[in-house]
Amino acid sequence: MARQWSIRIGKKIIYMLLLVTAASILTFMLMKASPVDPLQANVGQAALGSMSQEQIGKLREYWGVDGSPINQYVSWAADFIRGDMGTSLLYRRPVSEVLGVKLMNSLVLMVIAWILSGILGLVLGVVSGMNRGRWIDRIVKGYCLLISSTPTFWLALLLLLVFGVWLKILPIGLSVPIGVEASGVTIWDRVYHAILPAMTLSITGVSNIALHTREKMIEIMDSDYIMFARARGLRGIRLFRQHGFRNVLLPAITLHFAAISEIFGGSVLVEQVFSYPGLGQAAVTAGLGSDLPLLMAIAVISALIVFSGNMLADILYGIVDPRIRRGGVRR
Repeated sequence: MARQWSIRIGKKIIYMLLLVTAASILTFMLMKASPVDPLQANVGQAALGSMSQEQIGKLREYWGVDGSPINQYVSWAADFIRGDMGTSLLYRRPVSEVLGVKLMNSLVLMVIAWILSGILGLVLGVVSGMNRGRWIDRIVKGYCLLISSTPTFWLALLLLLVFGVWLKILPIGLSVPIGVEASGVTIWDRVYHAILPAMTLSITGVSNIALHTREKMIEIMDSDYIMFARARGLRGIRLFRQHGFRNVLLPAITLHFAAISEIFGGSVLVEQVFSYPGLGQAAVTAGLGSDLPLLMAIAVISALIVFSGNMLADILYGIVDPRIRRGGVRR
Protein backbone atom coordinates (compact mmCIF):
# COMPACT_ATOMS: atom_id res chain seq x y z
CA MET A 1 0.00 0.00 0.00
CA ALA A 2 2.75 2.43 1.01
CA ARG A 3 4.74 1.45 -2.08
CA GLN A 4 1.79 2.18 -4.38
CA TRP A 5 1.29 5.54 -2.70
CA SER A 6 4.98 6.42 -3.14
CA ILE A 7 4.89 5.43 -6.82
CA ARG A 8 1.84 7.59 -7.34
CA ILE A 9 3.51 10.61 -5.74
CA GLY A 10 6.64 9.97 -7.82
CA LYS A 11 4.59 9.95 -11.02
CA LYS A 12 2.97 13.24 -10.04
CA ILE A 13 6.37 14.83 -9.40
CA ILE A 14 7.59 13.73 -12.83
CA TYR A 15 4.38 15.03 -14.40
CA MET A 16 4.84 18.33 -12.60
CA LEU A 17 8.42 18.67 -13.86
CA LEU A 18 7.27 17.99 -17.43
CA LEU A 19 4.58 20.68 -17.11
CA VAL A 20 7.11 23.18 -15.72
CA THR A 21 9.43 22.44 -18.65
CA ALA A 22 6.55 22.96 -21.09
CA ALA A 23 5.68 26.26 -19.37
CA SER A 24 9.28 27.49 -19.69
CA ILE A 25 9.43 26.55 -23.39
CA LEU A 26 6.12 28.30 -24.08
CA THR A 27 7.26 31.43 -22.24
CA PHE A 28 10.51 31.47 -24.18
CA MET A 29 8.71 31.07 -27.51
CA LEU A 30 6.25 33.86 -26.70
CA MET A 31 9.06 36.21 -25.72
CA LYS A 32 10.94 35.48 -28.93
CA ALA A 33 7.78 35.97 -30.99
CA SER A 34 6.95 39.25 -29.26
CA PRO A 35 6.92 42.31 -31.55
CA VAL A 36 8.50 44.40 -28.80
CA ASP A 37 12.05 45.43 -29.68
CA PRO A 38 14.00 45.31 -26.39
CA LEU A 39 16.47 47.93 -27.57
CA GLN A 40 13.80 50.46 -28.51
CA ALA A 41 11.72 49.66 -25.43
CA ASN A 42 14.57 50.19 -22.96
CA VAL A 43 17.04 52.46 -24.73
CA GLY A 44 14.77 54.53 -26.96
CA GLN A 45 14.77 55.22 -30.69
CA ALA A 46 16.47 58.60 -30.31
CA ALA A 47 19.31 57.15 -28.24
CA LEU A 48 19.80 54.29 -30.69
CA GLY A 49 20.08 56.75 -33.55
CA SER A 50 23.01 58.48 -31.87
CA MET A 51 24.96 55.27 -31.19
CA SER A 52 27.59 53.65 -33.32
CA GLN A 53 27.15 50.19 -34.84
CA GLU A 54 29.65 48.81 -32.35
CA GLN A 55 27.63 50.14 -29.41
CA ILE A 56 24.40 48.81 -30.89
CA GLY A 57 26.06 45.43 -31.41
CA LYS A 58 27.06 45.28 -27.74
CA LEU A 59 23.53 46.18 -26.71
CA ARG A 60 22.08 43.47 -28.96
CA GLU A 61 24.43 40.97 -27.39
CA TYR A 62 23.49 42.16 -23.88
CA TRP A 63 19.74 41.83 -24.55
CA GLY A 64 20.17 38.50 -26.34
CA VAL A 65 18.65 39.69 -29.61
CA ASP A 66 21.09 37.75 -31.78
CA GLY A 67 21.83 34.05 -31.75
CA SER A 68 19.90 30.86 -32.27
CA PRO A 69 16.76 30.60 -30.07
CA ILE A 70 17.37 26.88 -29.52
CA ASN A 71 20.92 27.49 -28.32
CA GLN A 72 19.71 30.32 -26.10
CA TYR A 73 17.06 28.15 -24.46
CA VAL A 74 19.37 25.17 -23.97
CA SER A 75 22.02 27.44 -22.46
CA TRP A 76 19.47 29.05 -20.13
CA ALA A 77 18.03 25.66 -19.08
CA ALA A 78 21.49 24.23 -18.34
CA ASP A 79 22.37 27.23 -16.18
CA PHE A 80 18.97 27.15 -14.43
CA ILE A 81 19.35 23.47 -13.51
CA ARG A 82 22.75 24.28 -11.97
CA GLY A 83 21.09 27.01 -9.88
CA ASP A 84 22.18 29.98 -11.99
CA MET A 85 19.08 31.97 -12.98
CA GLY A 86 21.11 34.58 -14.81
CA THR A 87 21.21 38.36 -14.44
CA SER A 88 18.17 40.58 -14.76
CA LEU A 89 18.61 42.90 -17.72
CA LEU A 90 16.46 45.63 -16.17
CA TYR A 91 17.51 45.47 -12.53
CA ARG A 92 21.21 44.71 -13.31
CA ARG A 93 21.21 42.23 -10.44
CA PRO A 94 21.15 38.43 -10.22
CA VAL A 95 17.67 37.11 -10.89
CA SER A 96 17.78 35.07 -7.68
CA GLU A 97 18.21 38.28 -5.64
CA VAL A 98 15.34 40.03 -7.44
CA LEU A 99 13.08 37.01 -7.01
CA GLY A 100 14.01 36.69 -3.33
CA VAL A 101 12.52 40.11 -2.59
CA LYS A 102 9.56 39.96 -5.00
CA LEU A 103 8.57 36.41 -4.08
CA MET A 104 8.52 37.10 -0.34
CA ASN A 105 6.26 40.12 -0.87
CA SER A 106 3.88 38.09 -3.03
CA LEU A 107 3.87 35.10 -0.69
CA VAL A 108 2.82 37.27 2.25
CA LEU A 109 -0.01 38.65 0.15
CA MET A 110 -1.16 35.36 -1.39
CA VAL A 111 -0.92 33.25 1.77
CA ILE A 112 -3.11 35.69 3.71
CA ALA A 113 -5.64 35.84 0.86
CA TRP A 114 -5.55 32.06 0.34
CA ILE A 115 -6.23 31.25 3.99
CA LEU A 116 -9.00 33.85 4.37
CA SER A 117 -10.74 32.90 1.12
CA GLY A 118 -10.62 29.20 2.01
CA ILE A 119 -12.07 29.66 5.49
CA LEU A 120 -14.75 32.13 4.42
CA GLY A 121 -15.67 30.12 1.32
CA LEU A 122 -16.05 26.89 3.31
CA VAL A 123 -18.13 28.54 6.04
CA LEU A 124 -20.40 30.41 3.64
CA GLY A 125 -20.87 27.33 1.44
CA VAL A 126 -21.74 25.09 4.40
CA VAL A 127 -24.15 27.62 5.95
CA SER A 128 -25.82 28.23 2.59
CA GLY A 129 -26.12 24.53 1.75
CA MET A 130 -27.56 23.61 5.16
CA ASN A 131 -30.15 26.40 4.84
CA ARG A 132 -31.16 25.89 1.21
CA GLY A 133 -33.98 28.19 0.09
CA ARG A 134 -33.88 30.39 3.19
CA TRP A 135 -32.94 34.07 3.33
CA ILE A 136 -29.34 33.39 4.33
CA ASP A 137 -28.94 31.06 1.35
CA ARG A 138 -30.23 33.75 -1.01
CA ILE A 139 -27.86 36.33 0.48
CA VAL A 140 -24.81 34.06 0.11
CA LYS A 141 -25.72 33.12 -3.48
CA GLY A 142 -26.33 36.75 -4.41
CA TYR A 143 -23.02 37.83 -2.88
CA CYS A 144 -21.07 35.06 -4.63
CA LEU A 145 -22.65 35.71 -8.03
CA LEU A 146 -22.04 39.45 -7.69
CA ILE A 147 -18.38 39.02 -6.70
CA SER A 148 -17.66 36.37 -9.36
CA SER A 149 -18.87 38.76 -12.06
CA THR A 150 -16.90 41.74 -10.71
CA PRO A 151 -13.50 42.43 -12.37
CA THR A 152 -10.63 42.13 -9.92
CA PHE A 153 -9.04 45.44 -10.89
CA TRP A 154 -12.38 47.27 -10.45
CA LEU A 155 -12.86 45.82 -6.97
CA ALA A 156 -9.26 46.78 -6.11
CA LEU A 157 -9.87 50.36 -7.25
CA LEU A 158 -13.12 50.51 -5.26
CA LEU A 159 -11.49 49.31 -2.04
CA LEU A 160 -8.57 51.66 -2.64
CA LEU A 161 -10.96 54.58 -3.06
CA VAL A 162 -13.04 53.75 0.02
CA PHE A 163 -10.40 52.70 2.56
CA GLY A 164 -7.36 54.56 1.25
CA VAL A 165 -8.77 57.83 -0.09
CA TRP A 166 -12.10 58.49 1.65
CA LEU A 167 -11.63 56.88 5.07
CA LYS A 168 -7.80 57.17 5.07
CA ILE A 169 -7.44 54.18 7.39
CA LEU A 170 -5.27 52.04 5.10
CA PRO A 171 -2.29 52.89 2.85
CA ILE A 172 -3.00 53.41 -0.84
CA GLY A 173 -0.08 51.33 -2.10
CA LEU A 174 3.44 49.91 -1.84
CA SER A 175 4.57 47.24 0.60
CA VAL A 176 6.40 49.52 3.05
CA PRO A 177 6.05 53.14 4.21
CA ILE A 178 7.52 55.75 1.89
CA GLY A 179 10.85 57.22 3.01
CA VAL A 180 11.63 54.55 5.61
CA GLU A 181 14.92 52.65 5.37
CA ALA A 182 14.81 48.89 5.04
CA SER A 183 16.26 48.43 8.52
CA GLY A 184 13.44 50.50 9.99
CA VAL A 185 10.59 48.56 8.39
CA THR A 186 8.72 46.37 10.88
CA ILE A 187 6.58 43.28 10.31
CA TRP A 188 3.52 45.34 11.22
CA ASP A 189 4.39 47.81 8.45
CA ARG A 190 4.43 45.02 5.88
CA VAL A 191 1.19 43.48 7.17
CA TYR A 192 -0.48 46.92 7.28
CA HIS A 193 0.39 47.59 3.63
CA ALA A 194 -0.74 44.09 2.61
CA ILE A 195 -4.25 44.41 4.11
CA LEU A 196 -5.95 46.04 1.11
CA PRO A 197 -4.37 43.81 -1.59
CA ALA A 198 -5.01 40.69 0.50
CA MET A 199 -8.59 41.78 1.16
CA THR A 200 -9.18 42.19 -2.58
CA LEU A 201 -7.82 38.74 -3.40
CA SER A 202 -9.75 37.16 -0.53
CA ILE A 203 -13.07 38.64 -1.62
CA THR A 204 -12.64 37.50 -5.21
CA GLY A 205 -11.50 34.02 -4.17
CA VAL A 206 -14.44 33.28 -1.88
CA SER A 207 -17.20 32.95 -4.48
CA ASN A 208 -16.09 29.79 -6.33
CA ILE A 209 -15.27 27.89 -3.14
CA ALA A 210 -18.54 28.94 -1.48
CA LEU A 211 -20.75 28.04 -4.47
CA HIS A 212 -19.13 24.62 -5.05
CA THR A 213 -19.19 23.84 -1.32
CA ARG A 214 -22.87 24.82 -1.23
CA GLU A 215 -23.71 22.36 -4.02
CA LYS A 216 -21.79 19.57 -2.31
CA MET A 217 -23.46 20.37 1.02
CA ILE A 218 -26.91 20.21 -0.59
CA GLU A 219 -26.03 16.81 -2.03
CA ILE A 220 -24.92 15.65 1.42
CA MET A 221 -28.06 16.98 3.11
CA ASP A 222 -30.22 15.00 0.64
CA SER A 223 -28.37 11.74 1.29
CA ASP A 224 -29.88 8.77 3.08
CA TYR A 225 -27.46 8.82 6.02
CA ILE A 226 -28.32 12.45 6.77
CA MET A 227 -32.03 11.60 6.71
CA PHE A 228 -31.34 8.76 9.15
CA ALA A 229 -29.29 11.08 11.38
CA ARG A 230 -32.13 13.59 11.41
CA ALA A 231 -34.55 10.85 12.35
CA ARG A 232 -32.34 10.19 15.38
CA GLY A 233 -32.69 13.84 16.40
CA LEU A 234 -29.43 15.32 15.15
CA ARG A 235 -29.69 18.96 14.06
CA GLY A 236 -27.49 21.96 13.26
CA ILE A 237 -23.81 21.92 14.17
CA ARG A 238 -23.91 18.40 15.64
CA LEU A 239 -25.31 17.04 12.39
CA PHE A 240 -22.63 18.79 10.37
CA ARG A 241 -19.78 17.81 12.68
CA GLN A 242 -20.67 14.13 12.80
CA HIS A 243 -21.85 13.50 9.24
CA GLY A 244 -21.12 16.47 6.99
CA PHE A 245 -17.66 17.81 7.79
CA ARG A 246 -15.51 15.00 6.41
CA ASN A 247 -17.64 14.58 3.28
CA VAL A 248 -17.59 18.26 2.39
CA LEU A 249 -13.91 18.65 3.28
CA LEU A 250 -12.60 16.52 0.39
CA PRO A 251 -13.99 18.64 -2.47
CA ALA A 252 -13.21 21.80 -0.49
CA ILE A 253 -9.53 20.78 -0.36
CA THR A 254 -9.40 20.33 -4.13
CA LEU A 255 -11.12 23.64 -4.80
CA HIS A 256 -8.96 25.49 -2.32
CA PHE A 257 -5.67 24.26 -3.74
CA ALA A 258 -6.91 24.76 -7.29
CA ALA A 259 -7.64 28.36 -6.29
CA ILE A 260 -3.89 28.98 -5.95
CA SER A 261 -3.68 29.61 -9.69
CA GLU A 262 -6.63 32.02 -9.52
CA ILE A 263 -5.12 33.92 -6.61
CA PHE A 264 -1.77 34.15 -8.37
CA GLY A 265 -3.44 35.39 -11.57
CA GLY A 266 -5.46 37.92 -9.61
CA SER A 267 -2.37 39.12 -7.75
CA VAL A 268 -0.90 40.40 -11.03
CA LEU A 269 -3.75 42.90 -11.42
CA VAL A 270 -3.96 43.68 -7.71
CA GLU A 271 -0.24 44.38 -7.44
CA GLN A 272 -0.48 46.76 -10.38
CA VAL A 273 -3.37 48.69 -8.82
CA PHE A 274 -1.73 48.99 -5.40
CA SER A 275 1.84 49.39 -6.77
CA TYR A 276 2.73 46.39 -4.66
CA PRO A 277 6.27 45.21 -5.54
CA GLY A 278 5.58 41.52 -5.84
CA LEU A 279 6.05 38.73 -8.33
CA GLY A 280 3.08 39.76 -10.46
CA GLN A 281 4.31 43.31 -10.92
CA ALA A 282 7.80 42.02 -11.68
CA ALA A 283 6.34 39.73 -14.37
CA VAL A 284 4.57 42.66 -16.04
CA THR A 285 7.74 44.78 -15.89
CA ALA A 286 9.88 41.96 -17.28
CA GLY A 287 7.43 41.26 -20.09
CA LEU A 288 7.13 44.87 -21.18
CA GLY A 289 10.88 45.38 -20.88
CA SER A 290 11.87 42.10 -22.60
CA ASP A 291 13.82 40.98 -19.55
CA LEU A 292 14.01 37.35 -20.65
CA PRO A 293 16.05 35.88 -17.74
CA LEU A 294 13.74 37.42 -15.12
CA LEU A 295 10.52 36.48 -16.93
CA MET A 296 11.68 32.90 -17.51
CA ALA A 297 12.51 32.48 -13.82
CA ILE A 298 9.14 33.96 -12.81
CA ALA A 299 7.34 31.59 -15.19
CA VAL A 300 9.10 28.55 -13.72
CA ILE A 301 8.56 29.62 -10.10
CA SER A 302 4.89 30.41 -10.79
CA ALA A 303 4.33 27.05 -12.47
CA LEU A 304 5.98 25.27 -9.54
CA ILE A 305 3.71 27.09 -7.07
CA VAL A 306 0.54 26.22 -8.99
CA PHE A 307 1.44 22.60 -9.77
CA SER A 308 2.72 22.01 -6.22
CA GLY A 309 -0.65 23.17 -4.91
CA ASN A 310 -2.45 20.56 -7.01
CA MET A 311 -0.05 17.85 -5.89
CA LEU A 312 -0.47 18.80 -2.22
CA ALA A 313 -4.23 18.53 -2.71
CA ASP A 314 -3.84 14.88 -3.77
CA ILE A 315 -1.57 14.17 -0.80
CA LEU A 316 -4.05 15.74 1.62
CA TYR A 317 -6.79 13.67 0.01
CA GLY A 318 -4.94 10.56 1.12
CA ILE A 319 -4.54 11.91 4.65
CA VAL A 320 -8.22 12.81 4.99
CA ASP A 321 -9.57 9.68 3.28
CA PRO A 322 -7.44 6.51 3.76
CA ARG A 323 -9.39 4.79 0.94
CA ILE A 324 -7.43 6.91 -1.55
CA ARG A 325 -4.11 5.53 -0.28
CA ARG A 326 -5.51 2.03 -0.78
CA GLY A 327 -6.49 2.90 -4.33
CA GLY A 328 -10.23 2.77 -3.70
CA VAL A 329 -10.92 6.33 -4.88
CA ARG A 330 -9.43 8.71 -7.43
CA ARG A 331 -7.02 6.50 -9.33
